[in-house]
Amino acid sequence: MRDAWLFVRSALLWTISGIHFVIGVILLILIVMIVGPRKIDPLVRFFNRNVVWLAGARLTVKFAPGFDPKRTCFFAANHVNLFDPFVLNCVIPQYVRGLELESHFRIPIYGILMKRFGNVPVPDERKPSELKRMVVLTKEALESGTSLIVFPEGKRTLTGRIGEFEDGGFRMAVQFGYPIVPLSTVGSFEFNRKDRWWLRPSQIVVHIHDTIETKGLRKEDVPALRDRVRAIMVAPVDAYYKEREATQKT
Repeated sequence: MRDAWLFVRSALLWTISGIHFVIGVILLILIVMIVGPRKIDPLVRFFNRNVVWLAGARLTVKFAPGFDPKRTCFFAANHVNLFDPFVLNCVIPQYVRGLELESHFRIPIYGILMKRFGNVPVPDERKPSELKRMVVLTKEALESGTSLIVFPEGKRTLTGRIGEFEDGGFRMAVQFGYPIVPLSTVGSFEFNRKDRWWLRPSQIVVHIHDTIETKGLRKEDVPALRDRVRAIMVAPVDAYYKEREATQKT
């Protein structure tokens, strides 16, 4: 009976959120062609928050005291589900875009929005020429004052836990001298997961950690930087699951 109710609830929420998404994206594309993406950023944040809210999740954001919202930077976030970009865009308090797989730019409607709004395509095939283009676009975005979200895992989690990290985003942060801000998204896996289509009632908490400087670091420092950022991101996620496990045992 419980599974039947979850099935019906999820189908209803996907329909409502999906209709809102399609209508909203079409309107945003039309508006951004006239006034540009920066001027409508508050509207985009409102749209993204509604996408998450209509799908049945509630959001809370916690800021570390050492986070500097005025710095253009890389935001390193754990990758949980399809809602991650919507969640992160509406809780990060500055103009932000993302590095996203180039294949996503070919998704109907959504891909058009990503192009119009200036997301940076990450090549599906890591050819030197394509990677060079990504690096150039990343630098241009940062120099224009646009912070960028990266998912160092490179894929969505299947367990809720944070996986191993790739070096790409950290290499670019060191190369360009821009700081990194680790993000930990907690509770999103229980809301929706890669191998399930159900949408469960959930409270999602995003931890925005202290800003980490990269100026003065060298290529040799990238592994240590990567591991430092991962340790920071893992802590709230592991604490959340330890608490859940302890609660279930009692």
